[in-house]
Amino acid sequence: MLHLLSAIPSPPVKLSVLLTGIQTGPISFAALALEIIFALLYLWGTKTLKARGRRWSTLRTVSFLAGDLVIFIATGSGLAAYDDKVFTIHVIQHLLLMNLAPIFIALSAPMTLLLQAAKRPVQTTTIKLLHSKVISVLTFPVFAWLINYSTMYVYFLTPVYQLSIEHPLFHDYTHLHFLIAGIIFWTTLIGVDPIRWKMSYGAKLAYLFAGIPFGTFLGIALTSVRTSISPAHTIADVHAGGAVLWVFGEVFTVGAIAIIFFQWAKHEERAALRADRDLDRQAAAGQNKIS
Repeated sequence: MLHLLSAIPSPPVKLSVLLTGIQTGPISFAALALEIIFALLYLWGTKTLKARGRRWSTLRTVSFLAGDLVIFIATGSGLAAYDDKVFTIHVIQHLLLMNLAPIFIALSAPMTLLLQAAKRPVQTTTIKLLHSKVISVLTFPVFAWLINYSTMYVYFLTPVYQLSIEHPLFHDYTHLHFLIAGIIFWTTLIGVDPIRWKMSYGAKLAYLFAGIPFGTFLGIALTSVRTSISPAHTIADVHAGGAVLWVFGEVFTVGAIAIIFFQWAKHEERAALRADRDLDRQAAAGQNKIS
């Protein structure tokens, strides 16, 4: 029966629906409201710092707003109209939620902005939260790595996927889970917010490379299935989705490598400047003693 159902063609993806098919359900509206609130709070933080005569990176602001927009595209735009009908679109949706949006958010340093812009009580609470046992466990590199890769495997290779298709509320939960798992992983890897665990740049590259075989194997597994993972999708659609997952997983890996090397270079540049300043101070101190 499953084989017969999976022969039903997936509906064609129409550009008009992608561009205009805004989601209007209550959860979609709630998500949109939160996205707007977070965007306004971030902009408020940058405005507060500017009023105090302090500068905040425009690139970080653009990065946060881009991440916010990607979340909307994944869950509230016409893309979401196909997420339970076309497997390839579903894969794209989850790549946006687990990779692209979290990368933008991790690079935007929202917690750093909060610590700099908020008043003392909020700063104190935020610092306690960042140093809490829960956050320490969630951002522990091994835990973040396991959650990131196991989430994709459990979702796509177990009955969890079909469960999400059959139950819209659970489907919405999976969106949140993918987003949070992605934010934890990418914040641990490339984020600039203060967290307990700090890896060296070499360790970050090894951490990233260790996941490449797992991402590749998942893509290969989906492109090799003999029966569809859900009656809602044809085998051809599942194969196409697996290929998208495989290829774009590698694209995000290459992008992350570039980001790590850029951060590494900036770190070395700052270290060299500090060393030069220290040498200048020592030279000035020596001249003062002689005089």
